[in-house]
Amino acid sequence: MNKSSLSRRDFMLLGAGAAAAGLAAKVTILEPRALWASPGPVPPSDMVRFASIGTGVRGCELLQSSLSVPGIECVGVCDLYDSRHQAAQEAVQKQVPATRDYRQILDRKDVDAVIVAVTDHHHRKVVEDACAAGKDVYCEKPMSHTVEDGFAIMDAVHKNKRMLQVGSQRVSSILYAKAKEIYDSGKLGQVCAIEAYWDRNTASGAWVYPIPPDASPQTIDWNAFLQDAPKRPFDPVRFFRWRCFEDYGEGLAGDLFVHLISGIHFITGTNMVAQRAQSAGGLFRWKDGRDFPDLIETYYDYPNFRTAIRCNLNNEGGEFIGFYGTKGTMIIKDSTLTYRPQDTRPQPESYSIYGWPKRLREQYLKQWQQEHPQPEPLHFNVDEEAESFKVPPGYDDVADHQANFFNAVRTRKPVVENEIFGNNAALGCHLSNYSYFNKTVAVWDAAAKKIKSA
Repeated sequence: MNKSSLSRRDFMLLGAGAAAAGLAAKVTILEPRALWASPGPVPPSDMVRFASIGTGVRGCELLQSSLSVPGIECVGVCDLYDSRHQAAQEAVQKQVPATRDYRQILDRKDVDAVIVAVTDHHHRKVVEDACAAGKDVYCEKPMSHTVEDGFAIMDAVHKNKRMLQVGSQRVSSILYAKAKEIYDSGKLGQVCAIEAYWDRNTASGAWVYPIPPDASPQTIDWNAFLQDAPKRPFDPVRFFRWRCFEDYGEGLAGDLFVHLISGIHFITGTNMVAQRAQSAGGLFRWKDGRDFPDLIETYYDYPNFRTAIRCNLNNEGGEFIGFYGTKGTMIIKDSTLTYRPQDTRPQPESYSIYGWPKRLREQYLKQWQQEHPQPEPLHFNVDEEAESFKVPPGYDDVADHQANFFNAVRTRKPVVENEIFGNNAALGCHLSNYSYFNKTVAVWDAAAKKIKSA
């Protein structure tokens, strides 16, 4: 006998509406936010003038997105590789002063703010110097290269009373704002488990970038690139594929985990460091001399939920965050958000009673029906319907994120992804790598501001 079929028939006798939660999700295209600036021309006195320190692939992406943010003007660019000066000017669509030495940017009185899109191991020094020079800072993620760097950046921001925003742009996305609205509404119930992944399956996704034909010690300031990292002979692989190496980057954790952690923190309102982290993974495919694994999975313990995050460079899985609650499930997959409720209305026991004699089972079901009268047909809450939300074609959350930063520069109103938020997310990356490389459970000691082994 099919016990599941019988239990469903038993339940259907109790009233209609059991399939309400199984309906296809209705799809809503989200409306983009109006950018912070007024629709008319911005007076010269209100214009925010900025420069980009670091104009590699990410720096140029930020410059391109900045063109859609009114009320700002790029007035300078800086990079250690000469050909990136031209790339930056092409991205911003005008000729601006270019230099290898970022201190020349900071000395300029006409620069209000800087974008810091340099390698992770340069973040601390550049941000500290920018804050000391009175510049507000948009710092690419992860905010820090080490635990100590993160707290030094926080101190510099607070000491000099500057505005800092970290560059995990999902925090400013209209899709993530809708996810936060659903989460805060309580429609998910108690969320105990969150799962996230970001998987890629290309050489570019694994940071195996081609070396430009003009790369040489003459076109690249190699010593400035090394800064405090171990001294090495000129190596263009390390310069252009720096995320692969511990001396300069944080691997998958710093590149992709930080986006997922930032999104989870924003949606759940969790501005803290995970208490514990345990990682596993390995280097299976991209055995090209890199330090970091091409697959890493980390379990994070927070006070109210547990999070599992995975990044894999050997399969094209895209970007995903799932929130699993007692009343419903919410999934962000690439540019789509779906909320699907679970049917939590009372139901008769459908498993253990099949170990009872038939007369006792029927007696139980009859009593259960009497104690749980069903509502009239069609009297079901519309919240029980599944919903999907998409961003409109061409939507750019990077432009929204930049707009939030430049608005903070003008108004001095705080941003969400400030130095505290950014440091907490970066510490999650450091926990993941600490656990992986030390083959231990990593524990965050908040009082000592250190990661320890369990």
